[in-house]
Amino acid sequence: MTACLRDVLIQVRVTTACLILPLLSTGCASVPLKSAGTLTSYDKLSEPKGLLSKSRNYVDASALASVKTVGIVPTTLTQSASARVKTVSDQAMVANALDREICVALSDKFQVVRPGAPADLMVRTVVTDIVPTNRAVAVLATAVTLGSGFALPVSVPRLPFGLGGLAVEAEAVDSKGNQRAAMLWARGANSISNKPRMSEVGDAYGLATMFGSEFSRMLVTGKEPRTLDIRLPSGQRIRSWLGGKPKYATCDSFGRAPGLLGVVAEKFGAPPEWTDKRPQAAPQR
Repeated sequence: MTACLRDVLIQVRVTTACLILPLLSTGCASVPLKSAGTLTSYDKLSEPKGLLSKSRNYVDASALASVKTVGIVPTTLTQSASARVKTVSDQAMVANALDREICVALSDKFQVVRPGAPADLMVRTVVTDIVPTNRAVAVLATAVTLGSGFALPVSVPRLPFGLGGLAVEAEAVDSKGNQRAAMLWARGANSISNKPRMSEVGDAYGLATMFGSEFSRMLVTGKEPRTLDIRLPSGQRIRSWLGGKPKYATCDSFGRAPGLLGVVAEKFGAPPEWTDKRPQAAPQR
């Protein structure tokens, strides 16, 4: 090995260590649970729990056992959450990604009905806070990650700066207005599992899907979501994730998932709006 090559490898190792060590202590954005006062009740919520995702939960398993149909009220943002995102289109994209995930995930057990139709259960969600992603840092983080992929066997973690986050509250009420499930949830992006995207809502967009999955899982199982879910996704969820036709036409009102194109775009740090498929008008039934 030449002295020049040895020096290069030493420099790469030093650079990698300098990047990784800070991640161990500061590799996750801190986003507190935030209430907006939109839930029917907060009295039955559990104490805060969770590591990456923090949440306060309530679920009435016995009441959910008889539910067959579910309706979804489109997600809204509080005034303070909207004020943190510059464009209305970005706000709508985050809310829509959340609704799309809830619709597809709930389809595993329930029939999702069109807006305005009678339902055994109605889901209402409000985004209470969005921590914007620093786009300049995301660009740098993408360059470092991609560059390390060519120089090292594995790419280094994301730079632990300018990370975004999301806070949400949601509930499911029955036809009489009784609360049957509720969740206060917050999560910040981290340097390991959240890829940098060159968008102010790059992290919030991905986290919206995570929330939708966790909340839906609680409704489907009747149990508070676990930190680790090792169950295989259903066939209809895989098909929808790939951008295919959802199980219920109502879910098309939230558009189709970006699928494999979205995965590639995420790898290269592209803004989510480049691949996010706009909502379509769901046919009436």
